[in-house]
Amino acid sequence: MTTSTSVSEDFALRTGPFRRELLAHCYRMLGSVHDAEDLLQETLLRAWRAYGRYDPSRATLRTWLYRIATNACLTALEQRSRRPLPSGLGTPPGDDPDQPLVRGEEVPWLQPFPDAMLGDPADVLASRGSLRLAFVAALQHLPARQRAVLILREVLGWPAADVTTTLDMTTAAVNSALQRARARLGEAGLDEDQIDEPADPGRRTQIDRYVAAFENADLTALAKLLTDDCVLEMPPFLNWYSGRDQYVRFIARVFTLRGTAWRLVPARANGQPALAAYTRAADGAYDLHSLQVLTVTERGLARNTTFQDPEVFLSFGLPARITGA
Repeated sequence: MTTSTSVSEDFALRTGPFRRELLAHCYRMLGSVHDAEDLLQETLLRAWRAYGRYDPSRATLRTWLYRIATNACLTALEQRSRRPLPSGLGTPPGDDPDQPLVRGEEVPWLQPFPDAMLGDPADVLASRGSLRLAFVAALQHLPARQRAVLILREVLGWPAADVTTTLDMTTAAVNSALQRARARLGEAGLDEDQIDEPADPGRRTQIDRYVAAFENADLTALAKLLTDDCVLEMPPFLNWYSGRDQYVRFIARVFTLRGTAWRLVPARANGQPALAAYTRAADGAYDLHSLQVLTVTERGLARNTTFQDPEVFLSFGLPARITGA
């Protein structure tokens, strides 16, 4: 006779290999690491309760778990607002980087996803395009069911028949939702630079030069690394800026207000390079200021989404202080 303990062990053993990818799936749906972790736990709880009824002849365990996760996310989205970035709120970029920053604490902002949560570097590589910050931000503009259809069909590569079963939709409805989702993403203006990291090994050199320019407060060197149409946004602030001149003017303001002594520590988010920025305190140590998630293209640095959210810092495990070394 099978004991409850052995069933629990079997469930944990068999579902364990899928937990990281299910977390990434929930993140794509919700745009929040914290919410994704909650929904992963909800998924596993639902799966555990239904485990005795799981029929492997009808679906693989992976497919079954994704069905549960997707529907758990759809239920959650009924009570939650979409998570945008400042550039996605419909307001034009600011034209004066010297104007006061306006906080938007009431907005549930899109959060970055730590690469470390995917574990295996091969998994990070495989998921990189579908986790890019610009792509996940664009997903947030889709109605929940369109979002689910697009992810299941385009990201996971599911056949339409499996999607109809998961979402209880007709084939025609699934195909229509997919077409509308694709059109909405097209309107968002996504291009390859935003959703695919270039393979050019010079990208690492570009990041190193950016770090050197920032730590040396060298605005001239910094400007040379930016594209003409680069974007800077800083949730939870509503302000955002577009163009090299605006970017450099804002960073000049930061140096004036925060000083020119900084340390940038490498990180990885959404399959993209990221930098934890620390500014020097009066006692000589460096205090955590922000996390910069960079979009680097062959033309240069095209976007910097800078997060100043304690919940983000916690999910990346960033120390609040570091020494000068």
